[in-house]
Amino acid sequence: MQCYVYRSRRKPGSFLFLPEKDNFTQVPEVLLKIFGEPEFSFDFDLSVDRTLMIKAETPEVRRVIRENGFFLQLPPNEELAC
Repeated sequence: MQCYVYRSRRKPGSFLFLPEKDNFTQVPEVLLKIFGEPEFSFDFDLSVDRTLMIKAETPEVRRVIRENGFFLQLPPNEELAC
């Protein structure tokens, strides 16, 4: 699975993982308002054997992207109230 990562200028340490570059149609509008304008950071192959530098495990990230169309990574100890 190819994965495209966008960072938030408004919320440092927050990242959106998408399965298609620049396709934000599955991301709720309220989340994009909080996140701010996404800034493309990088892309990579999210293979099942890949180790991520985030708290979530690769299979979980893949599952969430498949089910929701995106994965949101927040900084440690931060919750999204929406």
